[in-house]
Amino acid sequence: MRVAVAGASGNIGSLTVPALRRHGHDPVPISRSHGVDLVAGRGLDEALTGVDVVVDAISAPPADREATVAYFAAATRNLLRAEQELGVRHHVLLSIVEVHRIAGNAHYFGKREQERLVSAGDVPWTIVPFTQFFDFAATVATWTEQDGTTYLAPLLIQPIAPGDVAEVLAEVAGGPPQGRHRDVAGPDRHDLVDMARRTQQADGREMTLVPTWEGILGADMAGNVLLPGPDARIAPTTFDDWLADRARAR
Repeated sequence: MRVAVAGASGNIGSLTVPALRRHGHDPVPISRSHGVDLVAGRGLDEALTGVDVVVDAISAPPADREATVAYFAAATRNLLRAEQELGVRHHVLLSIVEVHRIAGNAHYFGKREQERLVSAGDVPWTIVPFTQFFDFAATVATWTEQDGTTYLAPLLIQPIAPGDVAEVLAEVAGGPPQGRHRDVAGPDRHDLVDMARRTQQADGREMTLVPTWEGILGADMAGNVLLPGPDARIAPTTFDDWLADRARAR
């Protein structure tokens, strides 16, 4: 099948393209670097001509709630319009576990709008909710870093390897629309601050980490809020294995 990947230059999209090839599909990368502007809709009809399935792995640039929702809404509406007009049979959306339980996060507002548009649209769909990725801790640590110190919420999460996310998306793209897929998570629970510390060690970096609920990730994410449901699909890669691979790649 011809499977288009929206956000093909991003963290997950760039891994999903080769994963689709391994699954025997013909991937079509969609991103600005490939001549497609999703928000403006430019180049989209040409890119989706002859495509059977779209995997939506886009991510919004950091912004406030209004701008984030507007970005996701424009890109999603343009995708769905082109898919319907060109006969795409399946829209696969990468989403977040428990996205409807977090009230104050701009990115979560945007993802909820994506889910709403996809589930209300005419293109058959599958929404796949994933837990946070293994590199999430290091990414969040950079958001508040000043003079070698960063302030990080001690979130309890059950994170997943980005490569495993790509494999699941490629598998789902090859099957029929399912509606809402069960949660997908990594094998173990971790503390976000400890993950950031261990990732820095693997990268050979030094940073002072201060656990706090007064940073950009608030107490509405505390406790078990971000954990997957009891019937979650568990991906195989451990955080230890991922860290070892990251250290070897230095």
